[in-house]
Amino acid sequence: MKKLFAAVLIAASAGAACADGLESLENFVKTVKSGRADFTQVVTSPPKEGQAARVKTSTGSFEFQRPSKFKFLYKKPFEQSIVADGQTLWLYDVDLNQVTARKQSAVLGSTPAALIAAAPDLRALQADFTLQAAPDKDGLQWVSATPKAKDGQLQTVRVGFKADGKTTELAALEILDSFGQRSVMTFAKVEVNPALAADSFQFKPPAGADVVKQ
Repeated sequence: MKKLFAAVLIAASAGAACADGLESLENFVKTVKSGRADFTQVVTSPPKEGQAARVKTSTGSFEFQRPSKFKFLYKKPFEQSIVADGQTLWLYDVDLNQVTARKQSAVLGSTPAALIAAAPDLRALQADFTLQAAPDKDGLQWVSATPKAKDGQLQTVRVGFKADGKTTELAALEILDSFGQRSVMTFAKVEVNPALAADSFQFKPPAGADVVKQ
């Protein structure tokens, strides 16, 4: 669940042409207040001696509403949910029938979710991350974010934007953790600033689930 949580992120589009990835990120944070999309996540673990690297692919969907509410539903190959209601971060593993509840303000910090979904502006991001524009690659504009805290599991995050001169869309996110595990998420069917139901981010532990509070 920790590795799943470390890969939490949000994606959507912003409505202006930007000169580089840093400006794209700033515009995204300013203009995109809610969103939903489908995602594909590919996680590559560092190879053990004499073995090939392990690769796992997951798919799912998400919704978010700034500044602090989001929901990720992992559908394949295993069902898992990550829901932030503004106060509590809920992690639900369907197969284990286990729910982990954490105080949201204490655990988001320098995470991809904070980078993309929680911060109200670029200045707030710069309190937790060192941000800089990265060279264009694969037709995308990139920004690199390095957590200022040195005791976390996250090493670096790279966010890729697709710009066509009229709009700027968040297209990819790459995460490298302190264990050498690399996670790449790509997005499809992005909706920008949709009207979301009031109960979209409510979570109630299923009957019989084991609830662990941390």
